[in-house]
Amino acid sequence: MQPARLGAWRLCLFFTALFGLSVLAFPSNAQTVETYQQTNDRIRSLSVTSRSAPPRDYILGNGDLLALQVFDVPELSREVRVSQTGTIAIPLIPVRLHVSGLTETQAQFKIAEVLEANGLVSHPDVSVTVKEHKSKPITVLGAVLHPMVYQADRQVTLVEVLAEAGGIANDAGDTVIVTRREADSLSEDDPPAIDAGDGATATKPEAAPPMTGNAQASDGNAHIAADTGPVPAKGPDPPDPMPPAIANTITVNLSRILETGDTSSNIVLAPGDVVTVPHAGIVYALGAVTRPGGFVIANDRGQLTTLKLLSLAGGLDRAAKSDRAVIVRHDSNGQQHQVDVDLSKVLKFQAEDVRLQPSDILYVPKSAAKQALIKTAELSVAIGSAVVIYRLIR
Repeated sequence: MQPARLGAWRLCLFFTALFGLSVLAFPSNAQTVETYQQTNDRIRSLSVTSRSAPPRDYILGNGDLLALQVFDVPELSREVRVSQTGTIAIPLIPVRLHVSGLTETQAQFKIAEVLEANGLVSHPDVSVTVKEHKSKPITVLGAVLHPMVYQADRQVTLVEVLAEAGGIANDAGDTVIVTRREADSLSEDDPPAIDAGDGATATKPEAAPPMTGNAQASDGNAHIAADTGPVPAKGPDPPDPMPPAIANTITVNLSRILETGDTSSNIVLAPGDVVTVPHAGIVYALGAVTRPGGFVIANDRGQLTTLKLLSLAGGLDRAAKSDRAVIVRHDSNGQQHQVDVDLSKVLKFQAEDVRLQPSDILYVPKSAAKQALIKTAELSVAIGSAVVIYRLIR
């Protein structure tokens, strides 16, 4: 009986060694995928390095809250908000002052000139500071951690605004869409200079010279006969002003900025821009795969294919019918279609790998014959193990 027991032990050691060799011979197919936390850390680091623009004075705009201080005149010191027409009201000044488009220093000189021209303060010392920035909103929407309206107090880039929004979400796509309004007539780079007559016009606005003459009608158009001669015919009334049209939409490849460090696509944003980070979408792997479920397309920071999806799903099951896989896809009209995929040829690089679209479903059926063989092999192993154990304890 002792030789039999010794043979059983040798058999057990043989199978143990064989299993260990199989584990070493077939390494794990797990892959390292960059997490969105690592991506956001990269966004924050790039946002710091992208602040290369030289500092410059802030330019006042509509909606900004200003702190106005007049030295030794507390009655005139107060907080004022710039109206939607770009003006502010100061006590004892008969007209509103237009300050939108000026820097803080320029606004100080303008207010001082008006106060002195109206005889309110002799040699005024005026200070203007911005308490709330409301005139340069940049809206951040979509797959970001904290959608927000960012009030820019300086020149900012796309990556800086994404960092302010907390970074991108784990299902963010590879592109960012920047929607820009029609350019305003006032450029932020060149603030307007103060005219010499700003103080005079505040006290005595020039009235239009009166016109004399008779109105005459001719062919439905009004003509004015003045003392200096006839005035050209007045045309039809201008149409109602239309809302500003969208000038352009800029698509930025975020993956190129993050992976290659190419900052040429890191554009400078303008006030009123809307930054949208689209969601990448999810693809699904079902059937004879190791880990069925849904996977975000941005896991690869690029377009997923069937091979990449199989890698994320842990590979094919042993009973997989790899030559009968299908991709279930919906078109733009919502109609369902099926795309046949021979995974056995794709795995052998005999067929082109298929790119997947958001909401695609990769279904791999199971082979009944393979399932029967696997169950028979498992049953044989169980019986063999029972025999070995029986001989050992006998």
